[in-house]
Amino acid sequence: MTIRVVIADDQELIRGAFAMILDAEDDMEVVAEAADGAEAIAAVHAHAPDVLVLDIRMPGMDGIEATRRLSGEPVRVLMLTTFGQDDYVYDALRAGASGFLLKDVRRAELVHAVRVVAAGESLLAPSVTTRPIETAVRRRAPATAAWPGLDRLTPRERETLELLGRGLTNTEIAAALVVSEHTVKTHVSSVLAKLGLRDRAQAVVAAYESGLVVAGGPPPSAE
Repeated sequence: MTIRVVIADDQELIRGAFAMILDAEDDMEVVAEAADGAEAIAAVHAHAPDVLVLDIRMPGMDGIEATRRLSGEPVRVLMLTTFGQDDYVYDALRAGASGFLLKDVRRAELVHAVRVVAAGESLLAPSVTTRPIETAVRRRAPATAAWPGLDRLTPRERETLELLGRGLTNTEIAAALVVSEHTVKTHVSSVLAKLGLRDRAQAVVAAYESGLVVAGGPPPSAE
């Protein structure tokens, strides 16, 4: 199955470089390029891609607003960012982005990221997401324990959500909880369903905004 990709970035050289890399893969096809959020939305509607690689900051309509307007579409959004864009990363997560990449990403990492997001998974490297989320949560101080459906989670599901919020992979969660990865996948699916979340990316936001993960709190450790 060919992964159809749209690339949106206001810098033509970056668009071209990413398109060349992805088009060189046997299982990928770049079906359109866009220079801003409005063009990205139009390209998604015209070409029905599986993945939209989208710059978080662009003139006119930025990547966050474009992601919000595409929230009801089946396309998965892989956001491009740089260090120092904390609030933008947090807002992009809330808008529905499924993953993040730094703009200086290596070729293999870009290809891997597109495949991961196209498969319905989330790409949440703690180096990109954890610090920005903690910074934004401290600044905005949202109300805790108010996330709809949180009271429906079992104790083990709450633990799973906390570890998701800290950016752990299924393998790391399994080690922390001393269970199998299959069990972790079951817990994750249940958490997403009960909280009405699209994917792990939105679970990160839920974990912080509900107060289950405290900004600046200690990292989890396996027992």
